[in-house]
Amino acid sequence: IPVFYANTVLLNVSNLPFRLQKLKEMFISKFGSAPKFYARAPGRVNLIGEHIDYCGYAVLPMAIEQDILIAVEPVQTQVVQLANINSSYLDFSTSVNNIQINKTKPQWHNYFLCGLKGIQEHFGLNNPTGMNCLLDGTIPPSSGLSSSSALVCCAGLVTLRANGKTLSKVELAEICTKSERYIGTEGGGMDQSISFLAEEGTAKLIEFSPLRATDVRLPSGATFVIANSCVEMNKAATSHYNIRVMECRLATKLLSKSKGLEWRKMLRLHDVQTKLGVSLEEMLTIVEEVLHPEPYSAEEICKCLGISLEELRSQILSQNMQDVSTFKLYQRAKHVYSEAARVLEFQKICSEAPANALQLLGELMKQSHISCREMYECSCPELDRLVDICLQFGAIGSRLTGAGWGGCTVSMVPTDKLNIFLKNVKKAYYQTDGQRLAVENNSLFATKPGRGALVFVEA
Repeated sequence: IPVFYANTVLLNVSNLPFRLQKLKEMFISKFGSAPKFYARAPGRVNLIGEHIDYCGYAVLPMAIEQDILIAVEPVQTQVVQLANINSSYLDFSTSVNNIQINKTKPQWHNYFLCGLKGIQEHFGLNNPTGMNCLLDGTIPPSSGLSSSSALVCCAGLVTLRANGKTLSKVELAEICTKSERYIGTEGGGMDQSISFLAEEGTAKLIEFSPLRATDVRLPSGATFVIANSCVEMNKAATSHYNIRVMECRLATKLLSKSKGLEWRKMLRLHDVQTKLGVSLEEMLTIVEEVLHPEPYSAEEICKCLGISLEELRSQILSQNMQDVSTFKLYQRAKHVYSEAARVLEFQKICSEAPANALQLLGELMKQSHISCREMYECSCPELDRLVDICLQFGAIGSRLTGAGWGGCTVSMVPTDKLNIFLKNVKKAYYQTDGQRLAVENNSLFATKPGRGALVFVEA
């Protein structure tokens, strides 16, 4: 696996893209000296496989053009100064020897600190290099396109380079996955993995334990279109996401206990399938047999596991889950096992490329959205309406993408119908609402697989 320096791109100043040149000029104006290097980490769109990475299952994302770009100057003082070209994000500075990440206020600089701290702790850096950093982001925030993880990844890359260290892309992805949890989000690793492992022109099947990425060539004749519902959802600012993680963990425990497995050691729904040595379809049958659709109380979970409420709270529930009174285990497990099967089917169709591939893939995307809406309950009225509009105006398949509860949809549209599709969706969703109309130009766009994180240095 190549270290990230294998992707270093040498650029002449005269040939720097406009955005990079503008960032350099603003950096000089801000800090009084020129940046020594730049780092870029892309956002991503997940084509299928929602809320299953933290359960141990493969997902199928691709990197997008929108990204986080950071200009960097290592400095002698052990201080990190952060600035953003977007004036709504306030400047921040801190000692590199005293990194404090505030979980209660997921502000932009805390995501940078996650990546910084992750690299520092991995290498045990006692006197890490200080840095001046200026950031430019083009990923719509809280949109389900992984702006926060891209910032964590870019910060990790920046810290690695500034301190003269090297890691493989896989190692970087795994470190940044762990370090984003400093802000309180129990993510599974998809966002960080695709940010580092993405390659231009191909989506990726991302598998875990061990982390690996396989090319998935998307069929010709269709274009993927991202549409922002304009409902913002910050994973770290709400409990929706972490409650789902915990419900999956509890479902894992109950399924394991019912099958005589060592349930205390079991953390992910994938572990249950692996231990039992059965198919995903058989796991769905087991869910029907073992779990009931009615919500479980904490007391009922304790009875099923043969433990006290105190043990549940201290040994299984995370600190921010102590006050949750009911858990939907049947629905969450049903979604995870069925969605995991849809991912594998999606990859298989792309690989075999039958004549009706687009229709088959579109059907999987529709099924995924229905499951997200009804079983995982991570959609919202605006996302559902946007999916319906996209399907009405010619999308072969459409679904929410990202954590949900807001953010974006991804739709597969016949390329020859793309322009009329974009025109109709704009009219039906954005131009009927003044607030959406104001951000319309950045909210609906076609995309194709982009490349992963890079370091740029001037020749």
